[in-house]
Amino acid sequence: MDYQLKSIGKTCAATGEPLEAGSTCHSVLVDRNGELLRLDYSEEGWKGPPEDSVGEWLALVPDDTPKPKVIDTEALMRYFEQLSEDPNPAHDQMHYVLALLLLQKRRLRIDGQRTDDDGNEFLQVIGSKSEGPYEVADQDLDEQEIANLQATLNAQLEAELI
Repeated sequence: MDYQLKSIGKTCAATGEPLEAGSTCHSVLVDRNGELLRLDYSEEGWKGPPEDSVGEWLALVPDDTPKPKVIDTEALMRYFEQLSEDPNPAHDQMHYVLALLLLQKRRLRIDGQRTDDDGNEFLQVIGSKSEGPYEVADQDLDEQEIANLQATLNAQLEAELI
């Protein structure tokens, strides 16, 4: 026989107070008019199992905060290719950060580097599926600048996914 029980509740069955994520709660099954119901109690609200309980156990209250969406590596690669095909100095920093992300994800690999006559350094990369070669100007960004550009990129890509 299969039983369908609701997942852990959001509030204590005794006090009505919210159950705190990461805390332990007491869960019980009770038989009410021939129907099995799950009740969850905080430590403060727990006074022992109700008389009509069928079973009890301890449970960990899950964290309901939304998990960040995983950005598709292929979407990153398409964006990188767009920036590579349409060079625009205003997008050089984003192009560089995309290259770094794709290198981390092993979607790009380093093929070399070069320095032009003005002393500008360029990273030469190719795609793991034989795309390219691409050349990306080194932007000499600090960690905070990279983090800000990554946040901007994530917001742009999430907006496109919605």
